[in-house]
Amino acid sequence: MRTLRTAEVPRGSRTGKRRTALALAAALTAGLGSAALTALPATAAADSVKVQYRTSATGATADQVEPWFKVVNNGAAAVSLGQVTLRYYFKADGPDTQYRYACSWAVKGCADITGTFGTLAHPTATADRYLEITFAAGAGTLAPGADTGDMQLRFYRADWQPLRQSDDYSFDGSRTAYGDWDKVTAQLGSTTVWGTAPGGDTPDPTPTPTGPTPTPTDPGPAGATLFDDLTYTSSTDPAIAAHGWSVRSNSGGPGVPGAAWSPENVTFAADGGNSIMNLETSTAGSGESTKQTEVLTKATKFKNGTYAARVKFSDAPKYGPDGDHLVQTFFTINDLKAPMADDYAEYDFEYLPNGGWGEPSDILYTTSWETYRPDPWEAVNQHTESRTSYAGWHDLVLTIDGNAITYFIDGRVFGTHDAGYLPERPMSINFNQWLIDLNGQPGSTPRAYDQKVDYVLHVKDQVLTPAQVAAKVGAYRTAGTAFVDTVPGA
Repeated sequence: MRTLRTAEVPRGSRTGKRRTALALAAALTAGLGSAALTALPATAAADSVKVQYRTSATGATADQVEPWFKVVNNGAAAVSLGQVTLRYYFKADGPDTQYRYACSWAVKGCADITGTFGTLAHPTATADRYLEITFAAGAGTLAPGADTGDMQLRFYRADWQPLRQSDDYSFDGSRTAYGDWDKVTAQLGSTTVWGTAPGGDTPDPTPTPTGPTPTPTDPGPAGATLFDDLTYTSSTDPAIAAHGWSVRSNSGGPGVPGAAWSPENVTFAADGGNSIMNLETSTAGSGESTKQTEVLTKATKFKNGTYAARVKFSDAPKYGPDGDHLVQTFFTINDLKAPMADDYAEYDFEYLPNGGWGEPSDILYTTSWETYRPDPWEAVNQHTESRTSYAGWHDLVLTIDGNAITYFIDGRVFGTHDAGYLPERPMSINFNQWLIDLNGQPGSTPRAYDQKVDYVLHVKDQVLTPAQVAAKVGAYRTAGTAFVDTVPGA
């Protein structure tokens, strides 16, 4: 159990030896000429779609491929996007090269767009792999003549080495504005209605996995998993401890000196058909009157893989005057064995609804820690921040693999941090809500703030997309599974 939070010091000093994230190289200017479109198959007459394509990475080589798409309904009836499948064909840099997919932004929402990789049965000089794009039910339908709007997709080598795209079948560096492109195929159900696959390869409904190493969107067999729907009666429910959680009651930082950590302020209630955990933090303007809340795993057994939680941040107090310098969190952490110990690790989502650490108002941080020294203060971390309100429910996803730490909020990449901050030892999973100080609202009128949590998920050693996280959580809930923990002990 941690006894010191690094955030106790002003944020201005937290940056320390901040390392910059991996920068994308500037795109080269060479490109391929476009090819003439081929006629649509006869099956496309009534219910059909076509694909428009452009790229924002035009070079013969690049740090990542950036195929951007629009799907257009050019038929006479509405089309469910859940029935649509796209394939972008490319030549792998090597037989064992692995790739990772990401969605930077999409009008339809990245959470409803999934990318998986497959291998062609009949490889050609310009294609032996493909990126397959599918849609969840949440993407909705397209009326006749309507399109999806931008889908700004990308993929890159798992080792983050530059890749060659000039020899890729579906790539055309000259296409910097959307236009019809028949070198990407589209299927409605099992019928190909747009485009031509390379070398006569007909898209089949089941992708062929590529290689033994999982990719973020094709994670392979289910990894060891912790899932908790937080279906408990109170902070004293014996199932909480039986499921590996601790509701903090011991004294110590972070937060206002003299504050207590109050298990009774951790409560559970039904909300929208799900059980919700609520962390209430309250104060009447003194350390002795301040009650903070924290829930954490007793085991430090979580390292690489995917971490996810649905969290409701609050800007306004539950009651009383507003303004306190509050921190609402979801994070992983292990203990600092010695000042500047290089095996320390911590990965934070931290929301400050009233500012603090020198910030005047709403700010959300994601921070990856290598190490720190408490006195005199020295920190080695990397962080990303957004100065806007995050009040309300948010899907928070953190992925850690052998190359990077990536933070997602509501299906979109929020920040990617360098391999130099990867964990050396396992960690615990934590939620807490606490007060930095009492300077934001110095009055003695009682007030309280809520932070709610819907579920928590960890999948060991597998990098899942936010869409896959949502699907996995949905499958547990559909099956009536409220808790599972198959993650082995450290």
